[in-house]
Amino acid sequence: MPTERLSMRKIRDVLRLKFESGLSERVIGRAMSLSNGSVNSYLQRARMAGLGWPLPDGLDDAALERLLFPPAAAPDAAGARARPEWAALDKEMRRKGVTLALLWEEYRAAHPDGFGYSWFCEQYGAFKSRLRPSMRQSHAAGEKVFVDFAGDTIDVIDPSTGEVRPMKLFVAAMGASSYIFAQARPSEQIADWIGAHVDLLAFLGGAPKFVVCDNLKAAVTNPDRYEPGLNRSYLEFADHYGVAILPARPYKPRDKAKVEQSVLIAERWILARLRNRRFFSAADLNVAIAEHVGDINVRVMKGYDASRVELFTAIDKPALKALPDEPYAFAVWKRCRVAPDYHVEVDGHWYSTPFRLIRELVDVRVADKTVEIFHKGQRVASHPRAPNRRGHTTIAEHMPSAHRRHAAWTPARVITYAEKIGPSTAALCEAIMIARPHPEQGFRTCLGILALTRTYGGARVDAACRRGVSIKARSVASIRSILKNGLDRAFLDEDGRSDREPVRHANIRGRGYFH
Repeated sequence: MPTERLSMRKIRDVLRLKFESGLSERVIGRAMSLSNGSVNSYLQRARMAGLGWPLPDGLDDAALERLLFPPAAAPDAAGARARPEWAALDKEMRRKGVTLALLWEEYRAAHPDGFGYSWFCEQYGAFKSRLRPSMRQSHAAGEKVFVDFAGDTIDVIDPSTGEVRPMKLFVAAMGASSYIFAQARPSEQIADWIGAHVDLLAFLGGAPKFVVCDNLKAAVTNPDRYEPGLNRSYLEFADHYGVAILPARPYKPRDKAKVEQSVLIAERWILARLRNRRFFSAADLNVAIAEHVGDINVRVMKGYDASRVELFTAIDKPALKALPDEPYAFAVWKRCRVAPDYHVEVDGHWYSTPFRLIRELVDVRVADKTVEIFHKGQRVASHPRAPNRRGHTTIAEHMPSAHRRHAAWTPARVITYAEKIGPSTAALCEAIMIARPHPEQGFRTCLGILALTRTYGGARVDAACRRGVSIKARSVASIRSILKNGLDRAFLDEDGRSDREPVRHANIRGRGYFH
């Protein structure tokens, strides 16, 4: 490796000590911590350039360097060595599996008298540095926190089954102070992603202005460079804490270089140190992680003469916004179309909406304890979340009036209403519902018999029911036939009333049975 060239300021000192002070090369070398050969080389270059002391007025460092180190003369066409096309090589480097060593071998195969591998790599690096300069980012106090998941995982063992579950490491870093937070999570799904954010803000004791995140699928629904789409739950979290989400540009890790470096630190100072330990719960693992995070934050950083926690306390923390009184309660949003029975399905359970929304698209917010339904931004229904699947939760106000009337019928109510018509009507309704596997299966038959009073009156219907009980008739058609053919009149007295006692039978149990 060639010796690094001295700065022009030091070369000026060499020339001054030689030509003005008259010191020997050995003395100059000791005074400036240089070898005798280096001093001699610089003096020889000065003599060849015709320089002495003092240097000509107006000779700046760039001009002095051109005189002492002139560019090599361009070789003639016959002896010129072929130089690679760096732009074409850079394009090839983007292809999978292509390396600089491979490209150099192909270059030498085409040009046997070409340049060596070291020169090849050095010149390609110089080309890349000119092509893609890095922009240094500055971070204001309390402005940004950078978040990401580490690529490596750490295992948690289920003590009952012995199953090994890999845990993902969530890492965050404040922009100004580099203050680090880390926590193990079961997955990179939106619930764990937002849960880690909630714990992060509690750890910081405040909320920054921006959260800069990666384009993971759970949080960023559309990783567009200019208009990224965000998960609705993530946006709701941001609104709750008053922060703004700034996804990094796709395939631009430098946008979140702060957390990339923090992830590397976490992998070395946390995961590497815990690699030989066994954990049987996520809680125990996070306790161990918190201890190592504390060690990282109290270490003095080189170049700052201060630790991360000292910088955070002095710079970032005073600028953070206060947290709301209640932490964010995670909820999932779901887009649903209202079914013809004016219910929407959530996790195998059905929840009612106002019947006017049949076939409409609604947004459903599913939290731990509640299910809320929104239509065009307005909340139209709210239900306690049901623990069971394959069931229905229905609010009466959501039903059409006809459905409410039908739903209000119970076995006891049917018998009570039948008793107002007459004891025989009540006895027949009891017999009908008892004869079915479920009393509700006899509702429509009973209601059909009760509806006959609108045509024939209560007295005749009760008399017909008395005859129906005696002949064990159990259908609306049978009672209607009795009335139509006048067979009920034998059970009426002279005043047109049926005052006889209804038939008593062991299978007729009375309305108290249905309570």
